[in-house]
Amino acid sequence: MSGHGAPTLAASDLEGSQLKVAVVASRWHEQIMDGLLGGAQRALAEAGVQDPAIVRVAGSFELPVAARRLAGAFDAVVALGIVIRGGTPHFDYVCQAATMGLTDVSTATGVPIGFGVLTTDDEQQGLDRAGLEGSSEDKGYDAAVAAVDAALTLRGLGL
Repeated sequence: MSGHGAPTLAASDLEGSQLKVAVVASRWHEQIMDGLLGGAQRALAEAGVQDPAIVRVAGSFELPVAARRLAGAFDAVVALGIVIRGGTPHFDYVCQAATMGLTDVSTATGVPIGFGVLTTDDEQQGLDRAGLEGSSEDKGYDAAVAAVDAALTLRGLGL
């Protein structure tokens, strides 16, 4: 199970009222994405983040460029998307591009990126992780908590 061993930190344990956070989310697979976005918004509200910016892009491949632009104006960015395996190598290329692109944004800018990009074998696996009624996990929520936690940690370093 992918949630096994996850930290128990909840958004309500964080004090993010002084943070500016943006969420960039893809539009592919609307039901799953609505769940991920809803989970991220719940987490940010619980952490006290006021008025997070919400930006929608076409797909997961476009997440890094949007995150890079947003990183200049925000303390943290939450990136949400889903890539479902098909019968061609396209899945591998998009997953790698999104992962490496978001990693590059975070390390180049020093702005934490909450990684909420699902890479699944089928749609059901996405639904199971989307934070919808009946889902076993809420990866949008988890990604937002991770982004806020990292931003607060970096702020606390005083560097």
